[in-house]
Amino acid sequence: MAIIILTLALGILCAFISLRKVGSREAGLPPGPPTLPLLGNLHIFPTGFAHYKFTEWARKYGGFYSVSATLAHRLGEFESLVHQLKLGPGTAIVLTDAAAVKELMDKRSATTVDRPPMHIADVVAGGLNMVLARYTENWRTLRRTSHAILTPQASARHLPIQQAEATQLLHDILRRPQARERSSTSTLSNAVPFQSYYTHIRRYSNSVIMSVLYGKRSPRYETRETTAFFTAQHQWERVLEPGATPPIDLIPILKHVPARWAKWKRDCSKLRKLQRELYFGLVDETKERLDKGEENGSYMEEILTRQKEFGMDREITGYLGGALIEGGSDTTSSYLQSLILALIAYPEAQKKAHEEIDRVVGEHRMPTLEDLKQMPYIRGMILETHRFRPVAPLMVPHATLVPETYKGYVIPQGATIFVNAWGIFHDPELYDDPENFIPERYLLTENGTKPGVDGSDMRPNFPFGVGRRICPGIHLAQNSININAMNLVWAFDFKTDTDASGNPIEVDTFDYQKGILTGPNPFRCKITPRSVEKAEIIEREFLEAADTFSKFESGLSQEDKEFVAKSRAH
Repeated sequence: MAIIILTLALGILCAFISLRKVGSREAGLPPGPPTLPLLGNLHIFPTGFAHYKFTEWARKYGGFYSVSATLAHRLGEFESLVHQLKLGPGTAIVLTDAAAVKELMDKRSATTVDRPPMHIADVVAGGLNMVLARYTENWRTLRRTSHAILTPQASARHLPIQQAEATQLLHDILRRPQARERSSTSTLSNAVPFQSYYTHIRRYSNSVIMSVLYGKRSPRYETRETTAFFTAQHQWERVLEPGATPPIDLIPILKHVPARWAKWKRDCSKLRKLQRELYFGLVDETKERLDKGEENGSYMEEILTRQKEFGMDREITGYLGGALIEGGSDTTSSYLQSLILALIAYPEAQKKAHEEIDRVVGEHRMPTLEDLKQMPYIRGMILETHRFRPVAPLMVPHATLVPETYKGYVIPQGATIFVNAWGIFHDPELYDDPENFIPERYLLTENGTKPGVDGSDMRPNFPFGVGRRICPGIHLAQNSININAMNLVWAFDFKTDTDASGNPIEVDTFDYQKGILTGPNPFRCKITPRSVEKAEIIEREFLEAADTFSKFESGLSQEDKEFVAKSRAH
């Protein structure tokens, strides 16, 4: 009996010792926040705006540290794309150091290219969402194809529709009836309510990617495909929302629960249907045009023509288009909204931008991309917006395919890697006064870093991602950003709105949506044309863009046709 009791006691003691090790930081890992038994760092892991906490820890533990987790949890931060990320029983590595990012994510991209597992994304998109997909042969096919079609040369061919859509954005802000105060017939007195510019920008970004990808534009925010996209995207976000689904990646048996007892399965099924109807419907429309010989030079036409060469089947083709729509519709609009927010919050920067663009472009024409070469302050403003409010402050997490070592520390196989772009861009060791919007910093040094500080580990396209996961549509996105940044500064004054008593309503530069791709919440402002002549130029340029638009307006609904006719009426 004594032997049995002793054996039980030893077993309990061993179990206790073993459990005490669960949650502790494994030997060889880089330092990080103190852990608790069983929980690791779960008890202090941020559930929203994680880049703030990650940056705080970076200032304490360094630009290369680890976070331990032993239980499944959801990061509220990733409400746009990866709300259901689970670290599981493992480790996260947080990089808030440009040199570490360059070495691990760029130079060693072959081993840090994976994504953490996410069952929900697999259920909805069959593992074919290019942004969230694991490192598989399907992902490699998606990546090869996107790189083959989204070249700088191919992007240049789509400049006419980008420029035309950018002109409509100016026109929408200037003249669209529901976007104007009707207190006066004077163009100069028509201030745009805050809800209107917000949807105008979203229409622009969605219509550009629809046009260049499928050859079919959206002349208004209410266009069927645009409405269908944002409806599906909203449900995608809800399905991935923290708490919306059980911890499936931690407890795989939950995958086998019948749908009648699993609301998340029913929600995923509805969402999958919505996405497939939109994405594959657009593919089918493009194929019909090809069969009729009515090509207009869209990317999807090229993909369908070279399907066998690329190794693409119908499934991969549909989801490649879907991922590009999702990325193209969110990132550019969020960036432009942040730019407007910064110009309102920092009127001196706006004034300097106005002075430069007036000096180079003048009053009698709109800017062109060629003009940007002569506008160092505007170029600095564009880069500073990326730095000040990056669209993806933590990027989309990576995962390691094999164990890695860095500076004597071990990064385990399967570890989640966060690239803390926010923390790097707001590092006071790299940037003077990083919390403020100062375009002049890019006039002093190439990457905006402090004079005398080595900024060679930074690169201008860093906001678009790292390694083999860098945004494939970067050239298209940069053209959109450059065109619209110049147009908006040339055309409009952006100012704070006032309340009923005439007091200014200050904008909040920290009032941002949660999400891996984040933009400012709608804010009140006044947007007015800078002169009567500029307003007249916008009107004229919009009408002259009709020929460019017409190539992308087949298959419009009757309501869209009526809207187009009305908007182009003299």
